[in-house]
Amino acid sequence: MGIRLSATSILCAAAVSLGAAISSAQVTYQVGTIHRISQGCHAGAEVEQAVDAVGNYVYEEWMGCGGIGFARSTDGGVTFSAPVHLLNSSGAWDPSVVVAPDGTVYVAFMSGTSTQSFPIVEASFDHGVTFPQTTMLTPPDNNNWGDRVFLAVGPDGAVYATWDYGPSASLVKLLCSPSGSCSFTYGDLNAVVQKSTDRGKTFGPMVHVSPNYPGGGAMSAPMVIEPNGQIDLYYQADRTLNQTDFKLAPGYGHFTSSLDDAASWSAPLNVTRLGGTQALAEWWIDGAIAMDAGGNLYATWDSQGKNSDGTANDIGWISYSMDHGHHWTKPVQAVPDVLNVPHIIEVAGGPNGIAYVAWLSNSDPRGYALYLRTFSIKSGWMSAPVRISTQFGNRTVWPGDTFGISALGPDTLMLSWGSAAPVQSALSSIFAVPVSVTGASF
Repeated sequence: MGIRLSATSILCAAAVSLGAAISSAQVTYQVGTIHRISQGCHAGAEVEQAVDAVGNYVYEEWMGCGGIGFARSTDGGVTFSAPVHLLNSSGAWDPSVVVAPDGTVYVAFMSGTSTQSFPIVEASFDHGVTFPQTTMLTPPDNNNWGDRVFLAVGPDGAVYATWDYGPSASLVKLLCSPSGSCSFTYGDLNAVVQKSTDRGKTFGPMVHVSPNYPGGGAMSAPMVIEPNGQIDLYYQADRTLNQTDFKLAPGYGHFTSSLDDAASWSAPLNVTRLGGTQALAEWWIDGAIAMDAGGNLYATWDSQGKNSDGTANDIGWISYSMDHGHHWTKPVQAVPDVLNVPHIIEVAGGPNGIAYVAWLSNSDPRGYALYLRTFSIKSGWMSAPVRISTQFGNRTVWPGDTFGISALGPDTLMLSWGSAAPVQSALSSIFAVPVSVTGASF
C-alpha cells in the first residue's frame, strides 16, 4: 500500500516529550542518537525492521531508494551503513525483513508484471552485505491482486511468507487518502501463506489462512513463531457482504494458529470485537502481534467509531493471551487520545509479562511523531507515553503504513519510522534509534 493524508485541525495528544521526567512512571527511557538512515536515498517511507538473536545486527527495509531501500547496523543501532537499493525492487512496495536462527537475512517486497502481482523474497548469507538469492512467489492466476507480504522463520529454519491474495484484480476497488495510503471497498481479499524448507530458494503452494476463499475479506497477516513451532498469526478481516461483487464492510482483527507447519489453521478468534471495528477508510496497515520472553502473546490495533457527542474517533488498543492464543483479554486502551487521526500502532515483546507499545500519529497539531510506552500484564501501563522523535513530520506527507519496533535485549529497544521531518519537508525520510528501558519487569 502507499500514497498520502490531508491535514485537519486537531488537539494536541497527551504525551511527555523526550527527556522530560515522568513522576509516576515505573519505567524510564534513555533515547540514543537518532539517525536518518535513508540519507542520500530518494525519499523513504513504510519501514520494517528485524534484529538478530544477540541484538548486534539491526536490519531496516523501506520503500525508497528508487524501489526498496535497505540499511544495516552491526553495533545494535549505534551506527548504520549507507542505504542501498535492493535488486529487482524497482516499482516494488510493502517491504518485510526477518532474521533466521542461523543468521540468514530474508527481505521481501511486493512486485509484479503486467498480468500478476506477487512477493519477491531475497536471501543474504553474509549478514545483509549482499543478497545473491532471489525467489518470485508466482501465483496460479493471471490478472490477480496481491499486497502486503510478511515474513517469519521457524526454529527449524523454515521460512514462511504470508500475503494478501485475490484471484481477480478487477474485483478490487480502492479507497485512497490524499496524503495517506489506500484501503478497499470491494475485493476478493484473502490471507495466504507459503513455506520454504530450503532457505528461501523455493516456496511451496499457497495455503489459505482465512476462511471463505475467495471472499475472505482478509488482509495484512503478521506472524510470530513459538519455540515449539506453533505459528501465531493476526489478520484484519473486513466483512464480505456477498460472494458476487465482494462488497466489504468494516471488520475486525482475528487470531489463528498452526501446529503443522502452516498446512492447516485453527478456527479464527475475533480478538478485537470488544474494541470496535476497523473502518474501510483506514488506510494504514493495521494490526500487529508479538510474543514476550515468557511466551505471552500481544496484539495491537486501532478502531474507528463515534464518541458520545457523535464526533468520530480513532482508538488504539492492546490485548494479550497467556495460553498460546486460546483466550484473549478484554482490550485495554493504549493511546490516550481518541482523536480522529491515524494511530499506526505496533508492539514488541519484552521480558516475561512485558510488552513495548509504540505508535506513529499526527495527533499533535505540529505533525507526525513516534510515541512509546510499556505495558505489564501484572500492573498495566508502566509509564505515560513518551515522544521518541525529536522533530515533528509534515502531516500532509505520507510517512508509510508501518514502522519498526524490536527488542534488542531485555532492556533495549530498536525503533525506526518514516517522517517528513522537519515539518517543512516535502519528502519523508527514515529515522532509527536505540532506546534503553529501565524498570520494566513483571
